Amino acid sequence: MNQYTVLGRIGEGAHGYVMKGVNKFTGTEVALKKLIIKNLDEGIPVNVMREIASLQVLNSDYIVKLLNIIPHGMGFVLVMEYLPSSLYDVLRDTDNPLNEAQIKCYMKMLLFGVKYMHENHIMHRDLKPANLLIAQDGTLKIADFGLARIYVKNEPNRQYSHQVATRWYRAPELLYGSHNYTTAVDMWAVGCIMSELYNKTPLFPGETDIEQLAIVLHTLGTPNEESWPGLAKLPDYNKITFSYSSGLSWNAIVPDIADESLDLIKNFLLYNHCKRLNAREALNHAYFFIKPLACSLTEMLKPDSIKPCEMPKFEEFDLI
Repeated sequence: MNQYTVLGRIGEGAHGYVMKGVNKFTGTEVALKKLIIKNLDEGIPVNVMREIASLQVLNSDYIVKLLNIIPHGMGFVLVMEYLPSSLYDVLRDTDNPLNEAQIKCYMKMLLFGVKYMHENHIMHRDLKPANLLIAQDGTLKIADFGLARIYVKNEPNRQYSHQVATRWYRAPELLYGSHNYTTAVDMWAVGCIMSELYNKTPLFPGETDIEQLAIVLHTLGTPNEESWPGLAKLPDYNKITFSYSSGLSWNAIVPDIADESLDLIKNFLLYNHCKRLNAREALNHAYFFIKPLACSLTEMLKPDSIKPCEMPKFEEFDLI
């Protein structure tokens, strides 16, 4: 750690915290993710190992880069590229609302990252605006691979945990307790993120898992075996019954947007995961080929549009 100067804390997680630092020799800003191993006898937590393994495998302009791993005290530090903002911050910036071309640019970068990730057999399982970081030049990068999992397409009966994904972006098959799902859970989250870029507010903001499912069913309509083959076989399907809903009109769900934009969102938010667009298909959708086209990164940036995370001032900051 001697080569880094720690500037302050910028975030916290289940197994440690994240600090901003700078390389003393190159002047490069970095994010230092300090991971604390509370019980050495139990080994390194599985989600930590998944994050490290995923970042070591993935090498894309649209995925955050792991630069180094340094043993330190009762744990170790992940040295990662420093990205000063997130899509969550962009959505909260009401003084600088995104225009159509900017939204398309963010969606294009997100889909390039998801496409690369899925083609390398990794499900993220926690895509949300807070986990989509933005570099100083405007590049969007997928981060936080703590819930990532290797996905093997030719093993359809492989079981996974359904307790994944932040509730508001959790696919309905997960809400019904499915242990047998695909990378389509990430595409549902992409649809939620895209709608949020237009609506400026989360689409399905449930406070509990039951309320989350109730909001989804009220909004999209009550599913059946025709719209969702295999629905009745899901583990939690018979545990709770909801009132029938015919669903809201799509123009009410995501109002005042172009038909092509709405069509892309609709094809992400399908109950039948087999019919959801994958990232490659989405990138070929008409949405990206009609005006306004996705703008360049230079055109995206406005004065002060990428604002650093707020950090408390420290006279001295100890890593341990």
